[in-house]
Amino acid sequence: MENSKRHISHVTLVVRDYDEAIAFYTQKLGFSLVDDIDLGNGKRWVLVAPKNSQASILLGKAVGKEQEATIGNQTGGRVFLFLHTNDFWKDYQSMKEKGVVFKETPREESYGTVVVFEDLYGNLWDLLQLK
Repeated sequence: MENSKRHISHVTLVVRDYDEAIAFYTQKLGFSLVDDIDLGNGKRWVLVAPKNSQASILLGKAVGKEQEATIGNQTGGRVFLFLHTNDFWKDYQSMKEKGVVFKETPREESYGTVVVFEDLYGNLWDLLQLK
């Protein structure tokens, strides 16, 4: 294991609808649609990712009441994902203009500039530029 290289490639985000989630991530956050493959029986393999990112988000359509109950609250109300940027104010302004909901005003912390926003289902994210 010492010489092995590992990284997280995908994180699953439970969504209500594939197409509305694709629209949010590509149009409001500026992500790329990496894959959209029909798997049959209403299932799709849908990956979205920020441009030039090694990791991507697998959009998984909720099946059944138990999964539906997690939509928008996969982490019990805590910030779920962290979107790093090298141009905080440009990205913040662009997202704001596109209707992304911010839960606070941007703030300067010892580690960088940060603001909490929510996705289309209410999951919390940090937009973050490290110092």
